[in-house]
Amino acid sequence: MNARRVSAQRPETPERKQYHLEVKEGDVAETVIIPGDPQRVRKISSAWDDFTEVAVHRQFVTHTGRYKSVPISACSTGIGGPGTAIVVEELANVGANTFLRVGSCATLKENIEIGDLIISTGAVRLEGTSKQYVRPEYPASASYEVILALIEAADSLGIKYHLGTSASTDSFYLGQSRPGYDGYTQSFSEILINDLQQANVVNFEMEAATLFTLGNIYGFRTGAVCAVYANRVYDEFEVKGEAEVIKCGNEAVRILHEMDKEKEQNGKRYWIRGL
Repeated sequence: MNARRVSAQRPETPERKQYHLEVKEGDVAETVIIPGDPQRVRKISSAWDDFTEVAVHRQFVTHTGRYKSVPISACSTGIGGPGTAIVVEELANVGANTFLRVGSCATLKENIEIGDLIISTGAVRLEGTSKQYVRPEYPASASYEVILALIEAADSLGIKYHLGTSASTDSFYLGQSRPGYDGYTQSFSEILINDLQQANVVNFEMEAATLFTLGNIYGFRTGAVCAVYANRVYDEFEVKGEAEVIKCGNEAVRILHEMDKEKEQNGKRYWIRGL
């Protein structure tokens, strides 16, 4: 038998280099920022003390370095749940346990402006990837420590932010109540925004539900913060807030590191104020 046989159930090299990400143990920090856009990885890591590009394969770009002396990595997921699930699975295989999405979104609220940040506390699972893992009633909720770190980061940086439930979709067009090619639409798409507004959902995006669901299943810390590029109430779109959401994500990683040190020093499993 070939000693180097690779199992189809776990496609990785004998050195445990992951099939899609092409990273192995030691290549990534325990805490990873996961933007969708591969080009955003370098924008994130350019603010670090130093970084190394450890892998580039398909849509997955991975950098590892230090931010304010704290170990940190960033890895792009591409758009949507399938890529996000691959990134979580393969990064976890090589030692990551905290995942922070830094991305963009569209708000469904009148009082949220383009360029503001939205910190997701949970997500409506309108995508399909999470349903491959667990029944649809299972909650997609962010980790409280990551939410608190993002709040502190945004507040300390003076960035305007909001909290709330997101809706994650698999479609940027009909799945987010936009017409498709040549005006194609369906009745369920046309009423979607109103239904979500009635349920107090604050924004559309495409990755949080998968991330949060997998985090809850596996016991990982997860969170998401997105810059608002579109306001669906006023039908406005502008690419604005990317620099701010990147600053917030990087600073949240530093704050999480401080939380972890405080827990370790006090022999606690969970962080509380005044620890």
